[in-house]
Amino acid sequence: MPVNAALRTTITILAVAVAYYATAKVGLVLALVNDQVTPLWLPTGISVAALLMSGRKVLPGIALGALTANIALGAGPGPTLLITIGNTAAPLAAWYLLTRFGFQPRLERLKDALLLVFAGALGAMLISAVIGTTALRLGGVITWHEVPSVVSVWWTGDAMGVLVFTPLLLTLPRHWRTSPRRLVEGGVLLIATAMLAAFVTTTQLRLLFLVFPMLIWAALRFQHAIAAPCAALISVAAVMSAASGHFAASDLLTTMIVLQAFNGSVALTGLILSAITSERNQARQAIERACEQLAATVTRYQEEGVRKRLGRVVPPGSPAS
Repeated sequence: MPVNAALRTTITILAVAVAYYATAKVGLVLALVNDQVTPLWLPTGISVAALLMSGRKVLPGIALGALTANIALGAGPGPTLLITIGNTAAPLAAWYLLTRFGFQPRLERLKDALLLVFAGALGAMLISAVIGTTALRLGGVITWHEVPSVVSVWWTGDAMGVLVFTPLLLTLPRHWRTSPRRLVEGGVLLIATAMLAAFVTTTQLRLLFLVFPMLIWAALRFQHAIAAPCAALISVAAVMSAASGHFAASDLLTTMIVLQAFNGSVALTGLILSAITSERNQARQAIERACEQLAATVTRYQEEGVRKRLGRVVPPGSPAS
């Protein structure tokens, strides 16, 4: 490997490790189980996006970031190692399943959105939830009675990390160039969504549904470029609200069902509607190109027909009248 390529790979690995550790520290602030299990685990979204963008070469960065984050929890060598293995294996499984079934990171097809939901999030993230919960039980951090709740929180937290942050990281770099008017519209939409999300997730009134018109607006007008940040803002606001006591129910499992049903609805609305809109736009553009080509072909044949008719009326070489 050339020196420059090796250096770039090393920098990428370290960047992924730092991003994993930093977002893990942020995520643990919102933990709902023993300061260790959070309903929105950002590092999974970063890990899956990094693997899809750069390939398996970033896997050491994911493992290093997971290891340093888990060491800081002080769960002991055995549980720390097991949790790190789960944190590394789940994104790798997501990457393998997605690439195996022809996933395209541009997320411009409904197929890609559904693959991310079922293979990348719900399927692969079950690995880290089972391994992590087993590690906590073996380490005496949780009881057998807590195992179902911890598995559900861990699994949905990792899945939400993929559904909320992977689309944001995959699609945002392609959309930073646009017209000033659309930049203003997108900026106003993001600010309005953030303010509305902060209100509806903390008020005692049942107004969570008010965020969906904003999300639909973002998906129809901007697709993932604004829909993904809007979904992230709403989900973060909901998790922060849950950590401060809102969404509270009679037990942790019920609280998680309510919270993650809302977060899942937000993520799926933005993801799937953006993909469908992109497919529709591509189909319209393809039809327009086909119509233009057909019109050009018809025009060319008409011109050739006129030339042929003129050639029969005035043979070549005849003196002009």
